[in-house]
Amino acid sequence: MTALVTSTLRLGTRASALATTQSQLVADAITAATGASVELVLISTEGDRSSAAIQQLGGTGVFVAALREALLAGEVDLAVHSYKDLPTAPAPGLILAAVPAREDPRDVLVARDGLTLGELPAGSTVGTGAPRRAAQLRALGLGLEIVPIRGNVDTRMARVAEGDLDAVVLARAGLARLDRLAAVTETLDPLQVLPAPAQGALAVECRTSDSRTRELLGRLEHPVTRSCVVAERSVLAALEAGCSAPVAAYAEVAEGETGPELFLRASVTALDGGDSVRGSVTGPLTDASALGRALAADLLDRGAAELMVVPQ
Repeated sequence: MTALVTSTLRLGTRASALATTQSQLVADAITAATGASVELVLISTEGDRSSAAIQQLGGTGVFVAALREALLAGEVDLAVHSYKDLPTAPAPGLILAAVPAREDPRDVLVARDGLTLGELPAGSTVGTGAPRRAAQLRALGLGLEIVPIRGNVDTRMARVAEGDLDAVVLARAGLARLDRLAAVTETLDPLQVLPAPAQGALAVECRTSDSRTRELLGRLEHPVTRSCVVAERSVLAALEAGCSAPVAAYAEVAEGETGPELFLRASVTALDGGDSVRGSVTGPLTDASALGRALAADLLDRGAAELMVVPQ
């Protein structure tokens, strides 16, 4: 295929194995769709440099700010983010040019001896860095000891292999992209553990003024994924919660009486697992944002705000 651009596109990415793998997937998709060459530019973020818990670093945006600064400074032409890491507020001067097709958004268990969640004995240690996962796991009433952890996927799984933890809970999408699904002992049903808003989706950003890159990236757009993710993140935005709050949301597309429609579920769970509010709504894909706001309003009416407080 003849390239549509003469210069190589510079793609900014975090340096972790998952981030570079996700970014390379996007780079390869751009080349396949347009013929353009793409090179990865590694950028260190605050979230990568610190071992502190994400909420202690300020929560939302700790993996994003440095990439956006490089974009605005013209050091890179585009950046790839795990969509769930993005703040809900738009970034001036930047545009979300593409949302590619999403991976499976569910959470998974990686446990010793091939155990499932229900098979783990009471008192088993389960590692997660996400307040949402910790809250929902506690709410199941299985008597598990939830242990806060940081680190990349392999570091977390190694703690199980080495006997330091009985299990860890991770996003299935990351393991799929890293070819680590063989380690999964159970894919968790969303009825048990509802995913984070936008989990499994990628966000591809560029400068609003860069019309050439915007046009190229538009070839990667997956409209159904964007509708689902917009609905989920509208819940998060309307709740005024960051990505470290115990908020879950998951939208699926089902066939309705008049055509495809969104089925959106969301929940807010107290960090100790002692209380939660859940709800759902359905409607047209074109109303994704409004559906998310409506569901958030319902959750707030039922006491969600009091459940979102995460200790610093």
